[in-house]
This record gives sequence, C-alpha cells and structure tokens, in this order.
Amino acid sequence: MNGFVILMQETYRAGDAVPAGDGDALRWASAEQPPGPHGGRDDIVAAARRLDLSAMYIPSMRNGTPGATDEDRGNAILSTSALGGVTAIELPLERQRRVAIQTTVSLRGADGKIVPLNLVNTHFTNMVMHHLWLLSESGRYRQARALAGALPREGALVVGGDFNSWFGFHDAAYRELVRNMRGDDEERRPTFGPMRLDHLLFRLPGTWRATVQRADSRYGSDHYPLVAVLDVVRSPG
Repeated sequence: MNGFVILMQETYRAGDAVPAGDGDALRWASAEQPPGPHGGRDDIVAAARRLDLSAMYIPSMRNGTPGATDEDRGNAILSTSALGGVTAIELPLERQRRVAIQTTVSLRGADGKIVPLNLVNTHFTNMVMHHLWLLSESGRYRQARALAGALPREGALVVGGDFNSWFGFHDAAYRELVRNMRGDDEERRPTFGPMRLDHLLFRLPGTWRATVQRADSRYGSDHYPLVAVLDVVRSPG
C-alpha cells in the first residue's frame, strides 16, 4: 500500500466547537502561533478537509484566552487511508495538560491479510512547576510511564511525537518507552537546535521493517520532522 500518515503536535482548531466560557477559577494556556508569517493559516480540521485526508484530533488545552482567540490546540493524526477509532490518553498533569492520541490504520501484510497498525502520537512536558526546564526529566518520565501503561499490549504499534527529551536518547522518557519497543537511535541527528527532542518507536511483526531519517527541511516548524518508511512485505532475513 502506498500512502502516508502524519503525526502532528501543537496543531490548532478554531471555531464554535472550542469552549468559550470564562471564570475566575479557570486558567488558559497562552496562544501559540507558528513562526514566521502565518496569515491565512488553516486549522487542522480545514487543512485535512482541503487535502482530502482522514484526520483524528484531540485538544489538550485552549490556545489563548476566550477573549483573544477561538482556538484550542493538541495532537492530530492525518492519513491518506481511513483511520479507525480514536482514544484520548490523558497524561499526568505537569505544567500544562497533555493528551496523547491513539488510532489505527489498516495495512496489508506479507501474506495478503489486512493488519491493523496502532498509531500513538504524544507530546511530553518541557517544564515542571515554576518553569524549571532543567528538572523536567522527572515529569516526562511520569508521563512516559503512564503512556506505556496505556499502550496496546498486542499488535503492530508505532509511537511518535515530541518527547521534549532534553537529554536525547538518555532521557528517562525515551528510555521508559524503548524498553518494549525498537528505538530510532540509528538516526542521531538533532531535531531542535543541538538536541534530539523527537522520536519514532516501533513494535512490528517479524517480516516488517522500518527505517527512520530526519528531514533536511523544517517546513516552517521550529523542529525538523522525522520520516519513517514502513516495509510490510519484506521477507525475513
């Protein structure tokens, strides 16, 4: 099957579906905007519709105060093939609310049978209380451990996202998830400044193979994306 899936973090949705209530007990995340000119930008729902892609989106937080925007932001998965079912996995609260998203796409295996591939997209914290990014590894570890406990126990699985792993492949969040999955450490180039914050992890059937490379362009983001090519028909050995 030829097609693609995109795991996206900090995507936004705009419109009447975004809660607009206000109150003294409520707090809102500040509005995040893409770097550079962003006039005429599409929200994730409009972009998926324009590109004719199947889409799953789960908001994590409001993107600015109700008086300033009509937006929320979170994780999304886009695909050229139909996505089946969606699960929101709320992670332990650190500085901001974070919600991972899980869905499935159907692939044809080496024997011709249709095999569901579980897809999980996550975004771990980059800070803990009082903006202490240097001490944030413990927060990421708690979130990674909770995510690991919520992952499907069986079947093909890809987990990806912005791990905010300040310590790269030695970061506790990466090490927690790679315990039961294949890592992406063959491609070691940084994705944000000098750091490797983003990862793709795999649990695949024996005849499947995945290769990971970092793209050479950021495509308007502040991170370089990782690109995985999945071969589902390769013979063993």
